[in-house]
Amino acid sequence: MNIRARRGDSFWYYSRLFNIPLNLITDSNPTVDAGLLQIGQIVRIPGYFVNFYTIQPGDSLWRISNQLEVSVDTLYLVNPTLNPYALQIGQTINVPFRVHRPIVEGKRAYGYNSLVNDIRQLTEIYPFLTSRSIGNSVMGKNLIELSIGRGAKKVHMNGSFHAHEWITTPLLMQTLNQYLLALTNMQPIRGWDVSPFYESVFLSIVPMVNPDGVDLLIEGLPDEEPYRSEVLEINNQSTDFSGWKANIRGVDLNNQYPALWEEEQEISDKPDQPAPRDFPGPAPLTEPESIAMAELTDVSGFHRALAFHTQGRVIYWGFQGLEPPEAETIVTEFARVSSYEPIQYVESYAGYKDWFIQEWRRPGFTIELGEGENPLPIGQFDEIYEESLGIFLASLYM
Repeated sequence: MNIRARRGDSFWYYSRLFNIPLNLITDSNPTVDAGLLQIGQIVRIPGYFVNFYTIQPGDSLWRISNQLEVSVDTLYLVNPTLNPYALQIGQTINVPFRVHRPIVEGKRAYGYNSLVNDIRQLTEIYPFLTSRSIGNSVMGKNLIELSIGRGAKKVHMNGSFHAHEWITTPLLMQTLNQYLLALTNMQPIRGWDVSPFYESVFLSIVPMVNPDGVDLLIEGLPDEEPYRSEVLEINNQSTDFSGWKANIRGVDLNNQYPALWEEEQEISDKPDQPAPRDFPGPAPLTEPESIAMAELTDVSGFHRALAFHTQGRVIYWGFQGLEPPEAETIVTEFARVSSYEPIQYVESYAGYKDWFIQEWRRPGFTIELGEGENPLPIGQFDEIYEESLGIFLASLYM
């Protein structure tokens, strides 16, 4: 919500007036000098939106304030030219409303357009949430990183490396929305006061690493050529893409990292050409999506990384003995709050988690949410959400 500063206003006053933490107001206005606030300057207030109210017989600002449970001064702020002594029946005025419910509805088919629309709404309501493109998919879709927090501890999460695991994207987005709501409304999540996390943790989320592949499952065949013809050829002319795991070029993005990539290529059941699943590519880091994730990780200095996948209700946390001792402590807590089984080693290589551990010797985790056959039915969403929420909170706390 945008307001215009008046003489004598301050961020501190807005924090008290709207009952919003001061640090969130400050970070929602990075280009505004709080010490030199100018009359008429636009200030963004997180956690609110503006709606309209139609003046009724007998109304006054005091009556409207009591009826709608907003202060009179907030009404003045969103109606700077309003004359309170000349209200007219039928006149519409602006009214600030606090957001009390999540915007993201994750329990639905969730493609790239759903993601973009939710990000637009979240960044509008919570302008301390930063959104930026870290690169593009094969088909030119933006690969979006969302970031939040001031902390020195850098935690990264990602979802939908694999197309038929697209449910990880709405899970991450709904979880992020819950975190934003709790921060602005100063409410706990599962009894946890999450406000200290904002100061101690910088959280990075890439919710959809493989948007082209996800849209292939959600929307069906693309209209654009050569992608339409190529994907049909890779899929043996079938329009059933329910088992599609790869990007639009038939490369498995989570087999693309230079962490024993040659060994992964030599596994006997791996295809040696583009396929709906498991083709590691002609070399490491050939695909724009995997390159973008590698470049983001190279420059960001993440202290831990969580890659969300499906399925199995397990957490993979080691790679070739290179994981640090603290990784076991962390995964033990993840297992406790989710009831997932921690597995240190598995005969699989070249994944993002493997590469992260190998390159930085820091805790990296592949979290296989839910159980069954991919793509998991959307009916599992609520159960998986509750299981993964504990992991999200623990990753910020530990």
